[in-house]
Amino acid sequence: MSMDLDQMALRVQLPAFAGTTLPNDYAALLAEGLGGICYFGTNTADGPAAVAELSAAIRAANPHAVIAVDEEGGDVTRLHAMDGSPVLGPAALGAADDLDLTRAVGRSIGAELAAAGINLDLGPVADVNTNPDNPVIGTRSFSGDPQQAAAHVAAWVTGLQEAGVAACVKHFPGHGDTAQDSHLELPTVDADLATLRTRELVPFAAAAEAGAASVMTSHIVVPAIDPALPGTLSAPVLGLLREDMGYAGVIVSDALDMAGASAERGIPEAAVLSLAAGADLLCIGPDKPVSLVRETQAAIVAAVHDGRLSEERLRDACARIAQLRRYDMSGGPDAGIPAQGRAAHASLVVEGELPDLAGAEIVSVATAANIAVGEVPWGLEPDRFVAPGEPFAGDRPVVLQMRDAHRRPEIVVDGAAVVVEWGWPGPFDGSVPRICTRGYSRPGAAAVEELLRKAGWDR
Repeated sequence: MSMDLDQMALRVQLPAFAGTTLPNDYAALLAEGLGGICYFGTNTADGPAAVAELSAAIRAANPHAVIAVDEEGGDVTRLHAMDGSPVLGPAALGAADDLDLTRAVGRSIGAELAAAGINLDLGPVADVNTNPDNPVIGTRSFSGDPQQAAAHVAAWVTGLQEAGVAACVKHFPGHGDTAQDSHLELPTVDADLATLRTRELVPFAAAAEAGAASVMTSHIVVPAIDPALPGTLSAPVLGLLREDMGYAGVIVSDALDMAGASAERGIPEAAVLSLAAGADLLCIGPDKPVSLVRETQAAIVAAVHDGRLSEERLRDACARIAQLRRYDMSGGPDAGIPAQGRAAHASLVVEGELPDLAGAEIVSVATAANIAVGEVPWGLEPDRFVAPGEPFAGDRPVVLQMRDAHRRPEIVVDGAAVVVEWGWPGPFDGSVPRICTRGYSRPGAAAVEELLRKAGWDR
């Protein structure tokens, strides 16, 4: 049955509501053909069983709905926002450099998502984190080396999709060489096309070769391709993916409520521009009212009537979204993750010699996480917190743990017995021994605890 414009303008939207139960007005939208729902922290707060119930309610309203979530492992987790991810994150996996393990982690995440009724994972990150000052990618990246990142992206995608869950590699054409957060502003990647082809685009090409179901855009400006518009809204940027790289899967926009996409134009207009540029499925952002979905629907329909968006482009987007139906969450039970503990140890780097830590206390430097990570557990359970720059000395040796200290010059480390860096291991000129973890996960925390205990820590 052919869809009319109003139906198609709903089909291409992937909004999110607040709370752990399906609101009646969203159920009505789904029954009309809304493309799907993206889960955020407020939707998953009651645990996996409640998420599975919510997914069942969404599918009862619309059996073809896409249900998506950001579950990258490590620092970015929605299903384990209360207790931390049970699997190593990308940077730790890249450091351990065991492709079979990376594939097994992707498959394990896929099996858990499938059990919760989720059929699209907004991961993995395919960005090459070449800028250590990157405030939003960091440990979400497998590596700062394009070839290594590409190999692990392909392995993770393969494992995830073996579980019957679609992957969405992000953030095209590459968010790794930025020092700004596109949630808050509009970053620029000043690299020529030749550099992009040998650096940023390498993991995306590997993901496409591995059969990745979808690719997410980024809200960054790449002047070498389009000096005016961010990738999410740029036909030349998305054309690089679709025409030059020959990618035939679904193009998903990053959340359109982010400042990099909509700060100056609003979400409905950003939605129109993104569709016209070549995106298929529009992620709107967390906790959005039905009224915004209706406004976006009306803007898309009006753009077709005004000739700013062709009906053919809109139909093409809907047809591509339908490809995701083949991911039916039937990949079978999780086969388990071999050797994750050994890999966690292999991913750690210890700089300097650990002193005697008998009687040491754990002190956390309280810093806000970026929006992608959110306020989730990180590090070992602290005995106390201090603000950046606040004196931390006491009557016991201090294990001082922090995230991305190289980006926070106000953090003072001298006087600590040892520093544990839970973020990206950037430049460090302190005289204190440092343990680099490459991101938080429960296996990573266990590996750090074991190191500290060998040095005498006895809590």
